[in-house]
Amino acid sequence: MSKAAVVYWSGTGNTQSMAELIAAGVKDAGGEAVILTSAEFTADMIDEYDAIAFGCPSMGAEQLEEDEFEPMFEACRSKLSGKKIALFGSYGWGDGEWMRNWEELCKGDGAVLACDCVICNEAPDDEASAACAAMGKALV
Repeated sequence: MSKAAVVYWSGTGNTQSMAELIAAGVKDAGGEAVILTSAEFTADMIDEYDAIAFGCPSMGAEQLEEDEFEPMFEACRSKLSGKKIALFGSYGWGDGEWMRNWEELCKGDGAVLACDCVICNEAPDDEASAACAAMGKALV
């Protein structure tokens, strides 16, 4: 059975909702999903999972959350080469630049992106919810 971690930071609950939808997609595809906040996840845990979905909303000038999520993710970067991952998050302004930059960073680190990233404006609508479920299935 494939085991996936869904690791996220959420300020308003929108990215958390996305994480829960992704975990449900993993389970629907027959995998095991573990949902963890960025405060609960460390780089030492990467090898425990076959795949990892990382989720963070756009903050400030379209960037990752700087106090909790970004330090955790930076610590993980050296272990991403060859790892199956997926990226997701919500935003309230901008055009998704933070996600494009984050995706390029992960590709540069050698991560294997399981699917296209999923972003949504504010709370996930029906289209974003379906994309989250599909992301979960792609992680299995």
